Amino acid sequence: MQPSKKLRHFQLFDVFNYLFMTLLGVLMIFPILHVLAKSLSSEVAINTGRVTLFPVHLTFDNYLVILNDPSILRAFGVSVLVTVVGTLINLIATASLAYPLSRQEYQGRKPILMLILVTFIFSAPLIPNFLLIKNLHLLDTLWALMIPGAISAYNLFIMRSFYMGLPNELIDCARTDGASELRIIWSVVLPLSKPVMATMGLFYAVTHWNSYSQALYFINSRTLYPLQLRLQEIVMNNTMGEAGALIEELSNVSPSGVQMSVIIVSVLPIMLVYPFLQKYFVKGMLIGSIKS
Repeated sequence: MQPSKKLRHFQLFDVFNYLFMTLLGVLMIFPILHVLAKSLSSEVAINTGRVTLFPVHLTFDNYLVILNDPSILRAFGVSVLVTVVGTLINLIATASLAYPLSRQEYQGRKPILMLILVTFIFSAPLIPNFLLIKNLHLLDTLWALMIPGAISAYNLFIMRSFYMGLPNELIDCARTDGASELRIIWSVVLPLSKPVMATMGLFYAVTHWNSYSQALYFINSRTLYPLQLRLQEIVMNNTMGEAGALIEELSNVSPSGVQMSVIIVSVLPIMLVYPFLQKYFVKGMLIGSIKS
């Protein structure tokens, strides 16, 4: 095939690729726009089915209900706390294990890697997991949402692959200058780990923020409910709780509109964080994709 024909074929592929990805993106954003429109629409417009992609009879009363419901605000604060503290625990624990497993001079790394691989293939059933949490006295505490999943085997292998790609000369030079292992990690390894730390941090944060099954199994106190579990109550069981009285007082508010508002509130934080991590996220996703 002549070079000019190859170039035209690549250009046609690029055009088709851009059009397909744009169409896919538009199709994925339609449900979000519909939920957002319903959250900003009046009760009459929602009940009559007139809301599609744009609000009808624009109102912010649905969000006013959320702001005046202590249970939803409390659940939002619990989710933020679990996500921030849990992600920090995840990153510290994963990096602390991934770095020594990436060093050739560590003699015991192969047996540990095999044990981690077993957990990657086989996961613990619910009942043994519940009994473990109970015996560790973590039941009905926020630690039950953060400690058990401190290290993900998948994320561990990705981070280990990144550390294996670091130049050994940098670490050898630091050791020659008398730096301890902790000093090497703090001054050499971590400054070079921004892409993988940002990527793993986003993975862990999304997992913490979207998780509700662990809270459903391990949390009994309603004051410790995260936002996703409170959202599950509102959407699946139609349990409005303290917001029910305010819904009856406001004429433009409906339970369906409040449900859509809580969904938007639960999605918005991750959508706001992602643009700040995108430049690191792209680099982190390429880890291990090219072998020299």
